[in-house]
Amino acid sequence: MENKWFLLMVRDDFKGGKITLEKALKLLEKLDIQCNTIHVKYIFKDNDRLKQGRITIEEFRTIYRIITYREEIIEIFNTYSENRKILLEKNLVEFLMREQYTLDFNKSIASEIIQKYEPIEEVKQAHQMSFEGFRRYMDSSECLLFDNKYDHVYQDMTHPLTDYFISSSHNTYLISDQLWGPSDLWGYISALVKGCRCLEIDCWDGSQNEPVVYHGYTFTSKLLFKTVIQAINKYAFLASEYPVVLSLENHCSPSQQEVMADSLLATFGDALLSYTLDNFSDRLPSPEALKFKILVRNKKIGTLHETLERKGSDMHGKVEEFEEEEEIEQEEDGSGAKEPEPVGDFQDDLAKEEQLKRVVGIPLFRKKKIKISMALSDLVIYTKVEKFKSFHHSNLYQQFNESNSIGESQARKLTKLAAREFILHTRRFITRVYPKALRADSSNFNPQEFWNVGCQMVALNFQTPGVPMDLQNGKFLDNGCSGYVLKPRFLRDKKTKFNPYKVQTDSNPLTLTIRLISGIQLPPSYQNKADTLVIVEIFGVPNDQMKQQSRVIKKNAFNPRWNETFTFVIQVPELALIRFVAENQGLIAGNEFLGQYTLPVLCMNRGYRRVPLFSKMGESLEPASLFIYVWYIR
Repeated sequence: MENKWFLLMVRDDFKGGKITLEKALKLLEKLDIQCNTIHVKYIFKDNDRLKQGRITIEEFRTIYRIITYREEIIEIFNTYSENRKILLEKNLVEFLMREQYTLDFNKSIASEIIQKYEPIEEVKQAHQMSFEGFRRYMDSSECLLFDNKYDHVYQDMTHPLTDYFISSSHNTYLISDQLWGPSDLWGYISALVKGCRCLEIDCWDGSQNEPVVYHGYTFTSKLLFKTVIQAINKYAFLASEYPVVLSLENHCSPSQQEVMADSLLATFGDALLSYTLDNFSDRLPSPEALKFKILVRNKKIGTLHETLERKGSDMHGKVEEFEEEEEIEQEEDGSGAKEPEPVGDFQDDLAKEEQLKRVVGIPLFRKKKIKISMALSDLVIYTKVEKFKSFHHSNLYQQFNESNSIGESQARKLTKLAAREFILHTRRFITRVYPKALRADSSNFNPQEFWNVGCQMVALNFQTPGVPMDLQNGKFLDNGCSGYVLKPRFLRDKKTKFNPYKVQTDSNPLTLTIRLISGIQLPPSYQNKADTLVIVEIFGVPNDQMKQQSRVIKKNAFNPRWNETFTFVIQVPELALIRFVAENQGLIAGNEFLGQYTLPVLCMNRGYRRVPLFSKMGESLEPASLFIYVWYIR
């Protein structure tokens, strides 16, 4: 039956005799078979018996079977087929319920799958499924590891902004290093397309009274400020309808700040939030209330109440000066000094604060006078930048609309030494963590340690591939790639006792079992003979950080079979990400990266699943994937 269907589909293409590699690739595409061209070239060459660059219909059928007839899928099919030829509808129902954990199941789902994926018409009409149809279903998006119920906005979006992790970029205009690289609009466009919701704009005085965007005191190229915000306006809400925050690193003179204010108003119009929303004069609004809005994050003169009193007044030419304490950034000395112990619990907040200062090191400040254009200042509503001094100071004096930016070095020390105080701080105030100045190569830190204490805006260099950006992209797959992910309840509760460095005795751990079955057309290495291995790694609170590695399958990137099982006990699954990495073993130069996929642990489907692989730059490598079986209990 399947042979008859196959011949019917391909015979017309062989009317002229043998076909070339190019025609074979087109025929595979006609048959809805995704394949890697390099793999097909090797298979074509191996099956071209006369070595003439042309193959017969029988040779093409052999190639088709090599690509599509995977033993692991045949084994599953035969387990549920009564005659090893056909799945009855009831057999498919049994498979879906027993293996795929389709709990909210009704019989029509099986019928829909047959109608959608069965290519042989008489089999489809009989409400049955051939192996050809079953294989197509197993290779479809319905069997991906990521549960599609999380690929749309499903979380409650009416909490205040502080209750969300917000996808954030650092020095968004750069597409290379921090010293010599070009500034480019593509930095903003690509970040927005990925769902980024907080963009950084470094603003400096330019010629002809036109502010420019670049990394000051470096050799990076310059962009006009107005051009940057025009690009942002065009792409701001293509990937997500939730608010975009423009974090201004403002070094402009008052006159050019006024130009910035005029450009923001002219470009964004009503989308620019320049007033408080009804019912949100003394508390932060939600992403839902701020849909399709642009928020300016910058220094601000005075209070929100004073800004509202000036509403409608012409603020051009009005400048205020204030003295700001500017912290002199102190980096780690790299001396390998012993990690300081976490600060103990104190009844007296002041006593704890004093001990924390001694352990972290008292920041060095210098006085600096800053002139702010009132026209620009009045555009800052819910995201005023306030210098972080201490948790105690913030608790006493910081206002609801004031946010902090903390360098990674200081933030890391605070995370390790006063995690609970940090969590209580991020519960009330938006906190942005940014890379240290020494990262001239635009490298990134591990964002997980700052998500663990509830930091909303963990800003990364989006242009730099690697594990940190894999974690960033994986985390924000959740909630429909909207750029906003609701923090777990224990990071939002004012009575929280959560500490990522201390596992709670009453925690509800998740036991996760991954059976790594096989690889599917992994990115080919030298002569298609990669020695393939897979690493499965958990990122989360320190106790959950772990990884396991498969054995090496020699000289096979096309269809390696592992059949290995890994088990993880995850104490805080709400914060955990899982990363799959395929590599080619290299004994001298180190392993070669082939592809990876990262996602939140709680967004995984159970059952037989396909793990799509992505390149270092985050591009899809379809059809390259891993085939696994997932099971977990809690």
